Amino acid sequence: MSELTPDPESTPAKVALSGSERAPLEGATLAGPTDPHQLVEISIVVKQRRALDLAHLQGKIISHDDFASTYGADPEHLERVRAFARAHHLRVIDSPDEIARRTLKIQGTVTQLEKAFDVLLNDYQHPGGRYRGRTGSIHIPAELEEVIQGVFGLDNRPQAKPHHRFRGLAGASDAATPNISYSPVQVAQLYSFPSDVTGAGQTIGIIELGGGYNPSDITSFFQSLGLTPPNVTDVSVDGGTNSPTNPNSADAEVLLDIEVSGGVAPGANIVVYFTTNTDQGFQDALSTAIHDSTNNPCAISISWGGPESTWTAQSMQTFDQVAQEAAALGVTITVAAGDDGSSDGVSDGSNNVDFPGSSPNVLCCGGTTLVSANGVITSETVWNDGSQGGATGGGFSTTFAQPTYQSSLATSYPGQTGRGVPDVAGNADPDTGYNILVDGEQGVVGGTSAVAPLWAGLVALLNQQLNTRLGFLNPLIYALAEPDNGFNDITQGNNGSYSAGPGWDPCTGLGSPIGTTLATLLATAPAAPPLS
Repeated sequence: MSELTPDPESTPAKVALSGSERAPLEGATLAGPTDPHQLVEISIVVKQRRALDLAHLQGKIISHDDFASTYGADPEHLERVRAFARAHHLRVIDSPDEIARRTLKIQGTVTQLEKAFDVLLNDYQHPGGRYRGRTGSIHIPAELEEVIQGVFGLDNRPQAKPHHRFRGLAGASDAATPNISYSPVQVAQLYSFPSDVTGAGQTIGIIELGGGYNPSDITSFFQSLGLTPPNVTDVSVDGGTNSPTNPNSADAEVLLDIEVSGGVAPGANIVVYFTTNTDQGFQDALSTAIHDSTNNPCAISISWGGPESTWTAQSMQTFDQVAQEAAALGVTITVAAGDDGSSDGVSDGSNNVDFPGSSPNVLCCGGTTLVSANGVITSETVWNDGSQGGATGGGFSTTFAQPTYQSSLATSYPGQTGRGVPDVAGNADPDTGYNILVDGEQGVVGGTSAVAPLWAGLVALLNQQLNTRLGFLNPLIYALAEPDNGFNDITQGNNGSYSAGPGWDPCTGLGSPIGTTLATLLATAPAAPPLS
């Protein structure tokens, strides 16, 4: 494919921003230069004032104000970026949370931004939709190299996809598995979620990169379960809005997330952060949710993602930094592992894992096939309905090193030095899926998208019961002694290249939850401080 090349008149004073390299999306064709007068709003993320070391915090949770003053943006760094923007006639959009989020919003025309960052912006046609893109690196002044962490929004290609699966897709049915469906309440009961708490006083945040919901669906769904509908609040990020269309759209993801998390923690408040499906939108939504001192979510559920190879290094590094910040603030992030097995949908025959599930600072959630009778689990295996029907993601990161909490994996999986995913699992097979209501239509939906809100709901219950913010769960749950560690160990099935086995495995992680046992064990976990 022919490609325009950047203007060779690149000033020596500028350097390539590390990790910002982009190539066209596979299958994209060049449509021509982007309208030079088009207004574009970008996000510039600056580096932390002081490097955040979770080990140094030793499980201590810090306040939003303390975080901003200790680890947020250095005001002098923000002013240096403002001066750079003014020098290129770019508009700076001030925000009250820019120090905590370390993010400045900058607006300018395509021509102004091309000159400021030494890039060329072109429009591309792609089966997934037309987008504005760039190739190569973003360039910044050398004197800002120590200041700028990442620049997002010049390129607005679709970044992620939702990880849900409808029952009834071609090839989705496993003849060996009877078609079963559950309400979220029934799944919570099968996993022994604490029944004497409701999540009252807790707030669950949900990141959505598209779609929407009708309030009438939420009212009808929860009333059908005999539950009071939860309080659901919307937050718009980068222009994203609650925009329901039809049941076959991303609406199914939005309703699945709300109905599963609310169904297992009916007393919790729910805040949905709607944003655009770009790396900028994803990054901004997470940092907005984490640093939202008004709604103050204790758990963030993310059901969107894509193979690590589809992200820039700056995106993954910056996103992971924000996930670290969540841990310091006592926020648990639960993320779907993906629905395309050990390949994560990459067609070159290689093994791949899904990001942001592969971030070492999130709780990555894999999928199982859950069969029960008379309110008791009779079998639970790895979810794998084949290449068309979907299978749980899982494997080893090629971007992130194995974290210390996974040090025991070296014995079971010698030679694997990357972060292993998932950490935990839960029901995800559409053949044993969740009954949900979307745009007035009943449906049965599965996918690891259901497991992230399931675990977010469990976190809300545990926080209420233990009167604490458990925050970053991974070091706590990996330290629990087997076999009575609060998990149903899944030992049957595979996700393609990897098979389940005793203990942690790259299909279902530590296993599916036994909620009441986890509550008992985590009550004595040394890193769980009381709420202030």
